[in-house]
Amino acid sequence: MPLEKKATLLVKNIGQLVTMAGDVPRLGDQMKQLALVENGGVAVAGEELLAVGRSDEVEGRAPLAEGCRVIDAGGRVVTPGFIDPHTHPVFSMTREKEFEMRIRGKTYMEIAAAGGGIRASVRDLRTTPADVLIKKTSHRLDRLLAHGITTIEAKSGYGLSTESELKQLEIIRELNNTHPIDLVPTFLGAHEVPDEYREDRKAYADLVINEMLPKVTAQGLAEFSDIFCEKGVFDVDESRRIQQAARDSGLGLKFHVDELGSTGGAELAASMGAVSADHLVYASDEGIRAMAASGTAAVLLPATTFSLAGTTYAPARKMIEAGVIVALSTDCNPGSSNTESLSLVISLAALQMKMTAAEAISAVTVNAACAINRQDRIGRLKVGCMADLVIWDMQDYRELPYHCGVNLAQLVIKRGKIVSGSLGNGNVRKTQGLKD
Repeated sequence: MPLEKKATLLVKNIGQLVTMAGDVPRLGDQMKQLALVENGGVAVAGEELLAVGRSDEVEGRAPLAEGCRVIDAGGRVVTPGFIDPHTHPVFSMTREKEFEMRIRGKTYMEIAAAGGGIRASVRDLRTTPADVLIKKTSHRLDRLLAHGITTIEAKSGYGLSTESELKQLEIIRELNNTHPIDLVPTFLGAHEVPDEYREDRKAYADLVINEMLPKVTAQGLAEFSDIFCEKGVFDVDESRRIQQAARDSGLGLKFHVDELGSTGGAELAASMGAVSADHLVYASDEGIRAMAASGTAAVLLPATTFSLAGTTYAPARKMIEAGVIVALSTDCNPGSSNTESLSLVISLAALQMKMTAAEAISAVTVNAACAINRQDRIGRLKVGCMADLVIWDMQDYRELPYHCGVNLAQLVIKRGKIVSGSLGNGNVRKTQGLKD
């Protein structure tokens, strides 16, 4: 029976269509289930998916609107648009000097204690005009998009003053309105203790609670509150106090925890009902069990460990076996993970954390959507969901981690529109009447 709506975009002759239909989130062995359709097709009406299935069936059911774009995928792989649930995209100064210092033997914490690290980015961001930050961040978003990433979580945290934190969040809001990528805003005022409060940590926590949070929430600038709960930054008690205030103000909770050592951060995140706990390199067995019980997603960041020249990676296999929601992210930031490539992250997840290609794809689609509370609209190719999809220059999804260091995202479609890439001549045509 033909559909009532007409297709504005049709993608046909898909070799492997990764739909991710089925259970959300994917837990345990479910992460290996991609709901593949061989010789698949997808029809889009406006911003939403109209039909998903075998190519001939979709073509037979979906009437084409005048001017519909018809894309022949030529046997390539198609997946949902990738979701990056942990990024710090608003910054100006890069920190390649620190990268070289780490190569020469300095640790992340030694560099931070000497005034580098996050505080160095803070000093720069405070003096950088908003228009410069917008231009540089937009360019960064272009690169993320070109790598098949159609939604990101975007944190503040390089301001560490009320004025500069609001400036970052206002930039995130503006770019969410103007750039094809969807940005989910997170307030990270408790990313570090700034220079001027190093001798009075409580006063800075009071500033976050009594001044920053009320202004952020009054202006509707964030959905989540995050905190760096780690030795040398905010301890468990400080983190609980700040995040309780954030929760009372109506924000969802996220946590940077157990990155540099086991501090009980995973347990804290689970006990507070956090949407996600991130990093988790040294999460305890108790913390892993608590996260599985609470439904708190584990956002793992192997490119950070790699960039810091670490040898210990988050225990992904233990988490998967325990039934934790496992997601992957770039941690795109100027200090510890300066990458816009989830494909690189997937390769690292395979090689260093022993995740299969299917598990990694689950971790950047349906499970990543759960880590930002967007599982009802993105992360799957399902009728009624948002038409975010990527055509990859490969014939088998397992090429994604295998072909290391190369961007195989060939055409990126966001909300039903082509926003990045090209398939070359003859693969994209229009029905009669469409004017660009």
